[in-house]
Amino acid sequence: MSTELTIKEAATQLGLSTQRVRTLCRQGDLKARKIGASWLIKQASFEMYGLKTAHKIAQDHPVYKVDTSKPLALSFFSGAMGLDLGVERAGFDIRLACEVDKFCRQTIALNKPNTALLTDINCYSAEDIRREAGLNNGDDIDLIIGGPPCQAFSTAGKRKGFTDDRGNVFLKYLELCLELRPKYFLIENVRGLLSCPMEHRPHDQRGNDFPDLREDELKGGALNFVINRLEKSGYGYSFNLYNSANFGTPQIRERVIIVCSRDGKKPPFLVPTHSENGEYGLPKWITLKNCINKIRHHNHITFPEKRLKYYRLLSSGQNWKNLPLELQKEAMGKSFYSGGGKTGFLRRLAWDRPSPTLVTHPAMPATDLAHPDEDRPLSVEEYKRIQEFPDSWELAGPLIQQYKQIGNAVPISLGLAAGVLIKNLLQDVASTPSYSGFKYSRYKNTSDVEWKALFKEKTELDKEENDLYKRAG
Repeated sequence: MSTELTIKEAATQLGLSTQRVRTLCRQGDLKARKIGASWLIKQASFEMYGLKTAHKIAQDHPVYKVDTSKPLALSFFSGAMGLDLGVERAGFDIRLACEVDKFCRQTIALNKPNTALLTDINCYSAEDIRREAGLNNGDDIDLIIGGPPCQAFSTAGKRKGFTDDRGNVFLKYLELCLELRPKYFLIENVRGLLSCPMEHRPHDQRGNDFPDLREDELKGGALNFVINRLEKSGYGYSFNLYNSANFGTPQIRERVIIVCSRDGKKPPFLVPTHSENGEYGLPKWITLKNCINKIRHHNHITFPEKRLKYYRLLSSGQNWKNLPLELQKEAMGKSFYSGGGKTGFLRRLAWDRPSPTLVTHPAMPATDLAHPDEDRPLSVEEYKRIQEFPDSWELAGPLIQQYKQIGNAVPISLGLAAGVLIKNLLQDVASTPSYSGFKYSRYKNTSDVEWKALFKEKTELDKEENDLYKRAG
């Protein structure tokens, strides 16, 4: 089989004109050699270009290469592989990735071509997963990791929970893990999971004239369902809301991580490596300045001129509130008189703090992520640094899709902390030190112990209130 393609062959497969392919050869986007007036394109370069631009579709395939010297991990809802890279750094072999998003699949294929690649989790059985990962029925799985789509539980959305299609894949993931019976598995999600009902009852269907709210309809009902399912399966578990900055990420990004253990024992919490002001003798949080300097080339979108007018008046760490009063009113319009902090409007990041949570688009009016000094949004290269991806990590698709992939990712240091914890448990190594009273996030009652006590209390109060309503009626 030839390892080179002609211009015509490449153009046909990419769906481009021959003239465009010749231009790509001249620019060096396609590695090729010229013979007379003709070009011969290297097959490997052609494959990489096709994946990166999404002209070539990343197909499902089984694992091509395994490393039996490392503990085995399978990944679902892999995205751009932030959680995977962290777990991999802890010493795991990521044998399989499963992702439905077209551009994320291209990114996985570009960077991890030997890893098995699957599409929609709903299309596979436990037997399918084992086969594609090169596993027999008797082979043990050390770890399964996954962050099911978070929009169903996000506080910014309608909070439909498991009645949302994306919530349903959460349940599919849970049941698949319980069927595959790994030694450990992780569930990663947004803070909204702590308070989202499993089923949402509209407010106009509540009150004296309607039945009492069932447990699944209470705040936290979705997570309570997961906990009950774990307990019935015999898996032990622990969970907390973790701020990534406490694990070495130059970003304040909080995520729920549930660690589940087949042996029925409760796993310890993740071990922090940093603290905000050096508490517990740990290094201080990593700042933006220590993260995004010395980047030579930037790919970024732009702000509209009407916003740049105000950005030119703002310095590092400032936002619209630092403008003169009349300009505040001009810049914010009707939003000036609405409630809320609105700190994401016209926001320049601070050099001496970690970045706020990266979003999927750095130039949306209410969640601007502007460079501390330059009059532009953060670049994709800066996004990668903040989320701790290697500079060499290839991202597929148009620029806005690259922002989205990195913005949705799990910071790599948080994945590393989870991977280290699981590897220590597998090897029966103590995960010390333990920091009593450590503040893992900005919020209260986020650990499994506190959360369960609070949920029980709320359940009892709701029952008492419903009884009062009935007696009063």
